This record gives sequence, C-alpha cells and structure tokens, in this order.
Amino acid sequence: MKKVAFHTLGCKVNFYDTEAIWQLFKNEGYGQVDFDDTNETADVYVINTCSVTNTGDKKSRQMIRRAIRRNPEAIIAVTGCYAQTASKEILEIDGVDLVIGTQDREKIMDYVKEIQKERQPINAVRNIMKTRNFEELDVPDFSDRTRAFLKIQEGCNNFCTFCIIPWTRGLSRSRNPEDVIKQARKLVDSGYQEIVLTGIHTGGYGDDLDNFKLADLLWDLDKVVGLKRIRISSIEASQITDEVIEVLKTSDKMCRHLHIPLQTGDNDVLKAMRRKYTIEEFGEKINKIHEIMPDVAITTDIIVGFPGEDAEKFNNSYKFIEKCKFSELHVFPYSKRTGTPAAKMDHQVDMEEKNRRVHELIDLSEKMQLEYANKFVDQVIEVIPETVKESEGSLSIIGHSDNYLQVIMEGTEDLLGKVCKVKIVEAGVNECKGKIVRVLESSNANAV
Repeated sequence: MKKVAFHTLGCKVNFYDTEAIWQLFKNEGYGQVDFDDTNETADVYVINTCSVTNTGDKKSRQMIRRAIRRNPEAIIAVTGCYAQTASKEILEIDGVDLVIGTQDREKIMDYVKEIQKERQPINAVRNIMKTRNFEELDVPDFSDRTRAFLKIQEGCNNFCTFCIIPWTRGLSRSRNPEDVIKQARKLVDSGYQEIVLTGIHTGGYGDDLDNFKLADLLWDLDKVVGLKRIRISSIEASQITDEVIEVLKTSDKMCRHLHIPLQTGDNDVLKAMRRKYTIEEFGEKINKIHEIMPDVAITTDIIVGFPGEDAEKFNNSYKFIEKCKFSELHVFPYSKRTGTPAAKMDHQVDMEEKNRRVHELIDLSEKMQLEYANKFVDQVIEVIPETVKESEGSLSIIGHSDNYLQVIMEGTEDLLGKVCKVKIVEAGVNECKGKIVRVLESSNANAV
C-alpha cells in the first residue's frame, strides 16, 4: 500500500483542506503515516502552507525541506497560501515536485500520477484573482475529531492593510447551499452532533449568491434532523445582520459562542487597518447579541502595536476591550507582512513595546475568562467530550460546552462524541472542572 503524510500550517481552513486532500488519497487506496515518523516514510508528502506572516513563509520552507530529508525519493507536493503566492520560489527548492496553490486541489491525484511517470516538477498555480467558483472538496469524516468542520466559503473581499489573504485565497466565493446541506447530512450520519461552519471570511457567505445569505443557510441547517449544534467559526461584526440575530435568538441549535474579530479598540487605528466599522458600531452589535443570547461567550482577535498605535491609542483599545466583556482574547503582536500597505507605514512600534502590550492584554484575557467561567459554577450544561486524558492511572475526558467552556471530567473513551449533561464544579482560566450528571441518547435519523 502506498503511503501519504501531511503537515498543515496555519488556520482551521487549511486543516479542513488537508482533510479534503486526504480523502482524495484515501479514495486511491493510500494509507496515511505520521509526517514526523522516523520509522516509516511516505511515498508522497503534502505540505499545506501558511503565508499570513513572513514567519509563516519561513516555517513552510522548513517543513518542505524536512519532508525532502525524510525521503528524498518521495513526491513532495506543496499547497496552501504560501504556494499560491511563491510557486517559483518553492520550485527552486531542490526536491519539490508539485506546487498547487489554493485551487485545483481536486486534480492533485492526476498530478501525482503524472509525476510518478515522468518525474518532472509541475507548477499548477493559476491566478487566484480570476477564480469565481467555490472549490468543491467534500469531507465526510474527520480523523480523530468529534466536532465536524464544514467549509462554506472561500476568499475575502476586505483587503485590510495588514493582510495578504485576499491575494492568497482570492475574492469571496460561497459554496452552493444544496451542497452544504448535503454534506451536513453526511456528517450527522457519520455520528457528528456538532458542525463548525468555517471559511476564510465565513460571514461573507452569500455575498456572491442571488437572494441567499448566511441567515438563510443557518435556517436550512437548523432543519437537519440529528444535528445538535451549529457553531460559526468566525464572523465580522458588520456581517451579523438583523436576520442572523433572529436565527441566533430563535434556533436552539446555534451555539452560545461567537468569535468576532475586533483587532483594535481605537477608531484611528481601525481606519488605518481599513476595517469596516467603528468601535461604536462594534459595541452596539455586541450589546445586541448579549441581549438576545444571555450568557453568550464572545471571543475576539486583537492586534497590538499596529503602525501608529501610540500609548494613548493602546489605552483607548484596552478600555474598550474591557467594556465589551469578552470571554477570551486571542492576542497577536503586529507583524510586518511583505506586500501589504501596513508594512510600509510610518510609526512602526518597537518590538519590546509590542510584547509588553501583548502581556498586558493576555493578563486581561485571563481575568475575563475567569469572570465568564465563574458564572457557570454549580450550573448543569451540555458538553460533548472530544479527547481522553490519563493522569496518575485515572482517566478523564475533555470537551467543550456550546458556549465554548473547555471542561475536564471523569469519564471513559466510550463517551467521546456523545452529549453529556455536566455540572460545573470549579471554574478555571483555560479549563473548568465538571461532573457528569447524565449522558443523552443521540439519534442519527436524518431527514429534513
């Protein structure tokens, strides 16, 4: 049996794409081996690259070279964002056989077969900005996961000044609604009770469709029998329309958790970033969500040290973040990305100062996480266990509630993927302790 190994860098969309590529290899009779396995090498190595920062490019090159060292005779295939923007640079690395970018991945097996015959490198990268159709890559199940990811959208039209992604992923494209529902049913039939909707700019779903928006898709998913939870991986505040709010308010399948990127809490910096909202508009949307979804967990992304962010602007941002009552912050120091307008801006912030601000916001995040988790002590919530942990001879299971509390409790492997009623006995910053009260029976009967 031929073997393939994967290494994925970057975001959740990349991990989804890797799963989709694995399905194509599996359909051709390949087995999968661990990328870092020193005892068993693969016949094909697929590196799914990231290019969101210059560091992403560098790590991608390191992984490509590592694969070549693992098995110099193997076919080395490079895909993803870095492959899309730097195909010639990658092909100059001796040992690379295929560069395929962020489209045409469904043709990867044809290219692999061609290379096996001819052993000539192939550059299969095309101009992504001309692509207008969603690339249909089906994933009926996920390796070692109890939550299913469902990609509904690709690309981004925003062109924020710090971001290279529109150039690596192209403009926004939505997946056909019928195909989304069809795959959701498959996932439920495979035993998944939670589906995470993902994309490069998930909230932009429907922008390129006629009279069909994200809210319409959410209502269609709400009707999928056997599906317990629908989670949106990330959504911009400007895309949380009144129609989306109505779904959040009415559907009992929508998770009480939204990831809404803020990036900064200062209007001047938001404008320099070319974000499409003010802090006032963002705050109004957050308040509305809290009103219709009591106890909702709202997480966010923050970039600190963006060019021009002086001490006063950072202080404005800190105060606004505090006011929003987030349940967790994902904090990143601004990193210059070659090819973006922000990389050429004046008033770049000193790295030491950026790191100081990062730590200040991480401390705030931990305080907010604990405040949020403390609300649920002695409450019974639903948790779907995802992993098993062994410590000092006893087994524990770890999973997430619908409002994204990570909970650890006593339990065994047979509970993975099942919905458990769990009493929270202790709040923590990254992990709460719980006790299972009851395990719910699930039904995978699936009809709309």
